[in-house]
Amino acid sequence: MTTIATPRAPEDPGAPPAASAAPERTAPQRPRRGRLAAGRRRTALIWALLLAGPNIALLLVFVYRPLVESLYLSTLQWNLGSPTARFVGLGNYVEWFTAPTTGRIVTTTVVFTVATVGGAMVLGLGLALLLDKKLRGRGIARTVAFAPYVLGGFAVGILWLFMFDPRYGLIQELLGWVGLDSPDWYTSRPWPLVMVIVVYLWKNLGYVALIYLAGLQAVPQDLKDAAAIDGASAARTLRSVVLPLLTPTTFFLLVTMLLSSLQSFDTIKAMTQGGPLGSTTTLMYSIYVESFVNGRAGYASAVATVLFLVLLAVTAVQLRFVQQKVHYA
Repeated sequence: MTTIATPRAPEDPGAPPAASAAPERTAPQRPRRGRLAAGRRRTALIWALLLAGPNIALLLVFVYRPLVESLYLSTLQWNLGSPTARFVGLGNYVEWFTAPTTGRIVTTTVVFTVATVGGAMVLGLGLALLLDKKLRGRGIARTVAFAPYVLGGFAVGILWLFMFDPRYGLIQELLGWVGLDSPDWYTSRPWPLVMVIVVYLWKNLGYVALIYLAGLQAVPQDLKDAAAIDGASAARTLRSVVLPLLTPTTFFLLVTMLLSSLQSFDTIKAMTQGGPLGSTTTLMYSIYVESFVNGRAGYASAVATVLFLVLLAVTAVQLRFVQQKVHYA
């Protein structure tokens, strides 16, 4: 069979070149940079788990596990040493809220907390302003002011018991110099609570002053010099320049001092043991009495849960409202 060849049309020299065939499409490949970033993230996560894992484990074992167990025990009627326990639900909470001593305990706790926290903040700021001045022996004064804070609360309480002795104590001698009689600090209300508040203030005053002193030294000197050039007095400079810049320090101290005051135990135990007639019994001390003196572990766990909720609420309020007044530089 003869094949007849079809003649090819002559190429036009001015015609555009024929389009080349489209390249084959290949599956998109993940960029090398993305794979490296993912590998770095996995490595960082592994290192974070290795480094933070022990701390997380300790928190779970020694903080959150006891908290959950305390919540469970608060629903039981269980005495220390008893092999059996009876589920009572919210019975312990109902008993605490309806107990005749609850109002007095809450009132004592509020008075003690407000007096110790407010007094420490005001007196600590005044002491910090004094220690911030260029005086001779300033370093020794700072050390002496901070020293009581590192002492044990129980030892401080025992020491001050002798100082408050109404017949032979140092306080009685000092009052006698100005013609005043020493009250019965041990048994006559409200002096036992006043005595505990004074000791707590003395012990924690150096801590507050030291933190405030660090905040004062961070205030720029240029701002104080500018206020002085404008004719502002020292009091006006303190009120309008220094105190607004100290709000982060004040916020930190307010949170830490409130939590510390609500959990105060050792000073009360050493000086008054909650007496006389429960006049110095706070929520924290009542937990000790109910659990280790009366042996009511379930009821004490309920009181501990109430204290935990109070601490949580106070902290939340501070973070929600008080922090809005904080001026960060």
